[in-house]
Amino acid sequence: MGSLDPIPYWHYNVPEAERTPECPAFLLNLSDKDRRIVGSLDSSFSRLTWPEVRALITANELERFQRIPSQLRRYRSYAHRQAALYGSVAAFVLAERLRWQEPIVARGLPFQHPDDVRIIFNDWPYGLDKRIVHLVVWTKFELESDPVSGDLTDETRAAIDSYVAKTFRSRVAADNVAWFKNWSALKSIHAVEHFHVMLFDPDPAFIRDVTNGDVPQCDILMCNDS
Repeated sequence: MGSLDPIPYWHYNVPEAERTPECPAFLLNLSDKDRRIVGSLDSSFSRLTWPEVRALITANELERFQRIPSQLRRYRSYAHRQAALYGSVAAFVLAERLRWQEPIVARGLPFQHPDDVRIIFNDWPYGLDKRIVHLVVWTKFELESDPVSGDLTDETRAAIDSYVAKTFRSRVAADNVAWFKNWSALKSIHAVEHFHVMLFDPDPAFIRDVTNGDVPQCDILMCNDS
């Protein structure tokens, strides 16, 4: 093999001794975007700053969020493994991360009962400034969208913003809090409603409190691999 031969996308960020001639199953059938990311070097990746994060959310350019290449590879391996064990990633999240049993039924109106909401870390966060904490708020109730535009209804958006203000902006400066709900096309898990909250440099004690001591799966796996 000549030195000018192209490197397969699944060989990037992988020690030469661990490279395989065939593409691993978990990296097959990637979208063009994910194939491009996996097939690029970590050293060429730039983490998003807090102003950049806020600008993307304000402009609704959510597709521009992406994981560090090697982290995306690890996420794809993890998701493939959980889907094989549980039938789907959504089933794993319900059973192990949320501890919610199907059928999922809310106790009351949106945000009325604490039991209908669970806040945990995004297990595989985007490539962001390390001071940014990325949480996911899971809900047992529907977050209603306009059937034509697909956008959240004004009522739902107001309800989420009120919840974010009460839960997060009461403890973190308003300029350091941002939230968004992924478009349907960008969702990795469709079975359970959720939206994302990002916080810049929050008090770790507050994060432990609001997540009930949660630890993201990526950190657990890194500890187990060390």
